Amino acid sequence: MHLDLIFVGFGKVGRRFARMLREQEARLTADHGLEWRVVGIRTRRHGTARNTAGLDVARALDTVEGDLTLAALDEPTSLAGSPNMPSSAVGFIEQLARARADRGHVPVVVETTVLDIRSGQPAIDHVKAALRSGAHVLSANKGPAAFAYRELAELARERHCCFLFEGAVMDGIPIFNLVRETMPAVRVSGFRGVVNSTTNHVLTVLEEGGEFDEALAQMQAAGTTEADVSLDVDGWDAAAKTAVLVNVLMDGETTPAAIERTGIGSISGWAVRDAVRRGRRVKLVASARREAGRIVGRVAPEEVPESDLLATLRGMQNALVVDTDLLGRVAITQLDAGLTQTSYALLSDLIAVRRRLSGR
Repeated sequence: MHLDLIFVGFGKVGRRFARMLREQEARLTADHGLEWRVVGIRTRRHGTARNTAGLDVARALDTVEGDLTLAALDEPTSLAGSPNMPSSAVGFIEQLARARADRGHVPVVVETTVLDIRSGQPAIDHVKAALRSGAHVLSANKGPAAFAYRELAELARERHCCFLFEGAVMDGIPIFNLVRETMPAVRVSGFRGVVNSTTNHVLTVLEEGGEFDEALAQMQAAGTTEADVSLDVDGWDAAAKTAVLVNVLMDGETTPAAIERTGIGSISGWAVRDAVRRGRRVKLVASARREAGRIVGRVAPEEVPESDLLATLRGMQNALVVDTDLLGRVAITQLDAGLTQTSYALLSDLIAVRRRLSGR
């Protein structure tokens, strides 16, 4: 059984995922019975390509990274009765996903477009179109779960499809799988953590006497910042992740705009180093708690004591401490972060789809 992958967005994360699939192909087949092909790629800058027999992934990677158009790879005749290229991403998803589902194949949409912090669009519409067309969805975009998780999760249940987004928070660290698969009957009452790698790296560099702009440039060069780096610096990325965690782990219904938010843009190196001299560390802490019948989410710099788990995090390291009723506090820490880890989250979600299909 082939899983027919439809990429919507083919930036750094999407391309690293495609490479990972090729690198791990033999293992995925042997260990998980996972066979795949890429039947469509839709990008904002490099055009669109379709081939239901499977696109040449290596050629697609070279094309995009060479800043060329994907049009040369497009084979519309492989879509019987649908020779025209849809003008919108939603139309592209619907055309390909329905064509594959109608023929008994398993379409999987991989949504890795850029986060729109104001509304989560157009990613939300991409996910809706995929689910309504019978496709499973993997997303590294925080927007859908941050703005419309309850609606999308219900739609996925109705259509008997998966809507998975492990890469939305802490890259490939299994936050959502941990709670969903290994903590049945546990109620999450709150959490606190460091969930933005960029700001943690910047604060670490400031502790060591470096400069804010230099540290930020390092992260941009590594390709781990948001496309709009102000989303990291101003705390919006952490707020979006907080919203996802509230919606999924705490059964809340919030958005990034409802999260109390302060970024690190006004923090000086002197203030960070002064905290260290006093036995404390400055961290951008994301948290949520139940208060008077409602869930309150917050993102803000905090001075935490050196004995705090969060104080030990250096560079791009992240951690989340989850408060539960039956297990007490449970912590999970990410010591390595980057494109490979985020892309692995998509891979683990793809394997989850395969396991569901096989009833495992």
